[in-house]
Amino acid sequence: MSDRGHEISSIRKRDGSVEKFRIAKVESAIRRAMEAVGDTDVSAIPALAEQAVSLAKQRFPEEALTVEAMQNVVEHVLASTGHTDAAKAYIIYRQRRADTRESKVALGVRDDLKLPINAIHVLKRRYLMRDESGMVVETPRSMFMRVAKAVASADLLYGTESDASRSEEEFYEMMSRLEFLPNSPTLMNAGTSIGQLAACFVLPVEDSMAGIFETVKNMALIHQSGGGTGFSFSRLRPRNDVVRSTGGVASGPVSFMQIFDTATDVVKQGGRRRGANMGVLSVHHPDILEFAAVKSRTDLFGNFNLSVAVTDEFMQALAEGQEYTLTNPRTGQEVATKWAQDVFDLIVTTAWECGDPGLIFIDEINRHNPTPELGAIETTNPCGEQPLLPYESCNLGSINLSAMTDGGEIDWDKLAATTGKAIRFLDNAVDATRFPLARIEEVTKANRKIGLGVMGFAEMLIKMGVPYDSDEALGTAERLMGFVTDTARAKSVELARERGSFSNFERSIWPAKGYDCLRNATLTSIAPTGTIGLIAGVSSGIEPVFALSYFRNIADGTRLLEQNSLFERTARERGFYAGGLMATIARTGSVRDATWIPEDVKRVFVTALDISPEWHVKMQAAFQKFTDNGVSKTVNMPNDATVRDVRDAYLSAHRLKCKGVTVYRYGTRVGQTLYTAQAASRRSEGPRDLAQNAFPEGSFVEVGPEDSGDCTRCSP
Repeated sequence: MSDRGHEISSIRKRDGSVEKFRIAKVESAIRRAMEAVGDTDVSAIPALAEQAVSLAKQRFPEEALTVEAMQNVVEHVLASTGHTDAAKAYIIYRQRRADTRESKVALGVRDDLKLPINAIHVLKRRYLMRDESGMVVETPRSMFMRVAKAVASADLLYGTESDASRSEEEFYEMMSRLEFLPNSPTLMNAGTSIGQLAACFVLPVEDSMAGIFETVKNMALIHQSGGGTGFSFSRLRPRNDVVRSTGGVASGPVSFMQIFDTATDVVKQGGRRRGANMGVLSVHHPDILEFAAVKSRTDLFGNFNLSVAVTDEFMQALAEGQEYTLTNPRTGQEVATKWAQDVFDLIVTTAWECGDPGLIFIDEINRHNPTPELGAIETTNPCGEQPLLPYESCNLGSINLSAMTDGGEIDWDKLAATTGKAIRFLDNAVDATRFPLARIEEVTKANRKIGLGVMGFAEMLIKMGVPYDSDEALGTAERLMGFVTDTARAKSVELARERGSFSNFERSIWPAKGYDCLRNATLTSIAPTGTIGLIAGVSSGIEPVFALSYFRNIADGTRLLEQNSLFERTARERGFYAGGLMATIARTGSVRDATWIPEDVKRVFVTALDISPEWHVKMQAAFQKFTDNGVSKTVNMPNDATVRDVRDAYLSAHRLKCKGVTVYRYGTRVGQTLYTAQAASRRSEGPRDLAQNAFPEGSFVEVGPEDSGDCTRCSP
């Protein structure tokens, strides 16, 4: 048959559906194969694609042309025209995709968006709807459609069905393209009978038995719906204080925290994810020493992150080597003094031992409180990025920065458009939420706080060729987050003119700053994005890449080698890719000591433990400058970090005006889901010397099935 016997207008996909044939897809497949092996003959791509199409015309009637058949033709053309390495890369790519499809079938999920296998795994476990027998009845595409429709329906409160339809389409497109994803409760609950879409809640803890147990009940309701909770226990009377109603003595805040911790274990958030809490105690509370040391002395509080609320007064006393006062919250009277240095040393030493407590700089937080007339902020959500008033909640979502990068540059127009749509989405989510308590609905809607953040920042920097621990990266962070926040505020003003300002606008700081309207009291937060980062296939929040290659432990006992696609592509393009390279790197996750890898590549592909603590803090501070709420960021430290390293990180965070700080010394927490090989310090001389040896169990960086290297503290 002549190659002009028919034109190819359509092609049949694996699921049996038919789509329009596009030669651009053939060119793209050839380009990826050539780039993978450093084949620079890109000018040949159009001719190779035309040759493949011509051969397909000869071999197959149009109605018989399938994706599989077309791939066979491309493979043949590459091999027969001298591009043998590219042909091999193409074969490997096809085999990987086939293995992935088989794994997805085994999981019982029909993947209609071609997501990574681990994204499908976490979607199945947490997000996709099931029938009464427990079978998954939803695909990733239909999940995003469900969420888009539910959130867009809030437009009907202010506009027309046409407005809602337009929003639904926009919301679906940016989620399905993984350009923006909302917090987990929205993905889980939107369009369901639960309908609770917020991630972050703060509840007050009153100094009475009735008040304490009322809060425990409310916490359980929030956890059941998928939210995380923050508490300040600073109002509870100290241990051994008088209890007039019984004539006895108080047991103190730490003892009551155990009740919250146990209740969290029992609820288990509907079986889809564990509950998470933030527990805060003021540094001026008489029980501060017991609180600061509790995680190093007990295996309790596995469902809590702990932070000490330190004040300017305490930090000043610390700087001057002075004492400071402890105050009984029941009476408001000073009851003792402590040397600030002694208390700080205990906090730092305990954090060095187990990662808790962190610090929240409570006066810095309240200097940025958007509604100071309504009261002071005392605590945050579980990972620290969202300071909230009692009974407030907040809806979060994150922009995938890796998808906002084009040709090694930030696509500012795309970032602006995505930011605007994301702000509308999150504002709609406030109205679309079915709140667990009427009081929470009242307070939340009066301020309408939302938190738009980012994820995939590490991938963005890698694509730009910028090392994470560099002044250029800090400048990028400030410019980027300043742009996002400015764009978000402009959109909030636009929404306020359409829908009205938040109810407490006139009692907020915004009129004094020159705003005549604003829809939301706050607009931006940097969350850890644990599971949504995994769905998007990018690093968490603003964290650096944890490892370039590692093994993921799946629930059924399978161990899958995962590798950073950007690094693998670079290795092939630069000519140092070899069999066993990625498995070798999986022993430490890092290429810092790999002598066969070019220095400029090692400089860009730095991992969390390659970066000194000071750069972790600097990056957090760079984002904090232009973020309304807080920044969730872990200051990762190697196991041999010292107590002094922790102390310096805490002091640096205060000096740079962070709102809080968390450190984690690698390997110091039982149940850690990210860990490197015991041979981490071994220097490798080539990509094959370790890869050719046997791989004993536990000799690699390994992660749990749903871990993506985010905040190492408990995270909802």
